[in-house]
Amino acid sequence: MADSKLESFFCFWIDIIINLFLIPELFSLFLCSKLTISMKKESFVSIADCTKEDILQLIKKAEFFEQHPDQKILEGKVCATLFFEPSTRTRLSFETAVNRLGGRIIGFTDAATTSSSKGEILKDTIKMVSNYADLIIMRHYLEGAARYAAEISNIPIINAGDGANQHPSQTMLDLYSIYKTQGTLENLHIAMVGDLKYGRTVHSLISGMSHFNPTFYLIAPEELRIPEIYKQFMDENNIPYYEYTDFSEEVINKSDILYMTRVQRERFTDLMEYEKVKNIYVLNNKMLSNSKDNLRILHPLPRVNEIAYDVDDNPKAYYFEQAKNGMFARQAIICEVLGIDYEH
Repeated sequence: MADSKLESFFCFWIDIIINLFLIPELFSLFLCSKLTISMKKESFVSIADCTKEDILQLIKKAEFFEQHPDQKILEGKVCATLFFEPSTRTRLSFETAVNRLGGRIIGFTDAATTSSSKGEILKDTIKMVSNYADLIIMRHYLEGAARYAAEISNIPIINAGDGANQHPSQTMLDLYSIYKTQGTLENLHIAMVGDLKYGRTVHSLISGMSHFNPTFYLIAPEELRIPEIYKQFMDENNIPYYEYTDFSEEVINKSDILYMTRVQRERFTDLMEYEKVKNIYVLNNKMLSNSKDNLRILHPLPRVNEIAYDVDDNPKAYYFEQAKNGMFARQAIICEVLGIDYEH
């Protein structure tokens, strides 16, 4: 066990060192991702920047917007969506959130059509867009990109996902979905299944739930185990967790939340490795027959093969409602970072 942990530790740092040499701009992004750096308080970069009270306040705001989604409180505001990486649900829910609040959207969905394809660095892109908008919503393929952008921007930044690092707006909609289905965030047993190595939604959810005394069941193949840094975080915060390589009904039956994830092909440099693990865990309806009545199945989507279609009609399947909750959670986040009184 000690040798395995030591090997994981060295592999983690070797990956970092290789990337620092291969991608020059990553050096400054790395510093912003891994070190504790003061950040503009209006930005929403990591769920780790939120206190328990912050999270509960955002849930309260999301509840308000679910009841009153159409407002005019962003009238006169321009929000820029900068998506350097593909997205469907995150981008559309952010854009719908802005439109329903009366704001306007500018931005791009394909970095190949922007000046970054000509060699423009991220710093210059952020500085330029900051001149046109009141808020930047950004997805980037490099870890730490959102925190770096928050440091150099004079307007708030919302992190819509930065590589395999964080996805805090997804975490807020996950927390809101858990709260809605369980009536609480406290003392829940949460099973996370699939890609726990590169899954930024998993990494963020561990951080977000850390305030609420969770127990985690971590089901992943050896190649996609949760990184050591997150196990250290759980140890330091006295969060019980159990690791499995088998996806069994025994684990499902003691869970309140079953959080399924896809194996992300885009994170693999070796496609042979991807082929080995891509369909390793598949949830079907029969596996839920003895699960708790309150169990709900979440998935950040898109799914590939990890949830069989026969699960869709099970009342415990909640992933499509979860996606709908994203608009309300993101309306709450947008108003929070802009300092807007959402009740008037």
